Amino acid sequence: MKIEEIMTSTVLTVSAETPLKDVARMLTGKRISGVPVCDADGAVIGVVTEADILRKEQGFMPEPGGMLGWLFEKADAEGKRLLARTAAEAMTAPPVTIAPDASVFDAARIMTTRGINRLPVVKDGHLVGIVSRADLVRAFHRTDAEIERELNEDVLLHTLWVSPADVHVSVEDGVVELEGTVENRTQAELVSAYARRVPGVVDIHSVVTWRVDDQARRMARMPARI
Repeated sequence: MKIEEIMTSTVLTVSAETPLKDVARMLTGKRISGVPVCDADGAVIGVVTEADILRKEQGFMPEPGGMLGWLFEKADAEGKRLLARTAAEAMTAPPVTIAPDASVFDAARIMTTRGINRLPVVKDGHLVGIVSRADLVRAFHRTDAEIERELNEDVLLHTLWVSPADVHVSVEDGVVELEGTVENRTQAELVSAYARRVPGVVDIHSVVTWRVDDQARRMARMPARI
């Protein structure tokens, strides 16, 4: 499943000069937690989130200059952002983005490892959509038939070049059963690995065997170390 299948195409954006008060008003009024900041050409230059605005509520920031200001900046690398008045001054930049043809698995990995809730979707340098954690959760809630179709068509046939006739796929409550025979051991392992990346898959039970143990053959050809 690709990002373009689940993303929201109509995206609210702000400019670099948008007052932070207006950004906060938009987030609360539209019940969203973040908004991309775009330049005049439609390129995403950053993202303003609720967390960025909450920095304004952390406390006061001394005026630049003087010992107190210097100590504050040394203690808090984000200190200057407490003075932000516009989207550009408060935004997180550079933005973390994703391509529309990337997989849902990739988006989930980025969001969890980077601790972010949404990703602007960018194609040829321009914003084409946005995907959120809620979108990924909805993608996980798929029917067994949808999961089975993706496994047969996208994973086996188009990605691994394995005929669905060689590997039988069945899905019940998100649990995938794989049974069959492929050419080599690496291919058998890839079938299970790619199947786990399909949104909605809860677990994999694989009894896929192989005709050639290519990994053992490669180990046998390796020179012995003295």
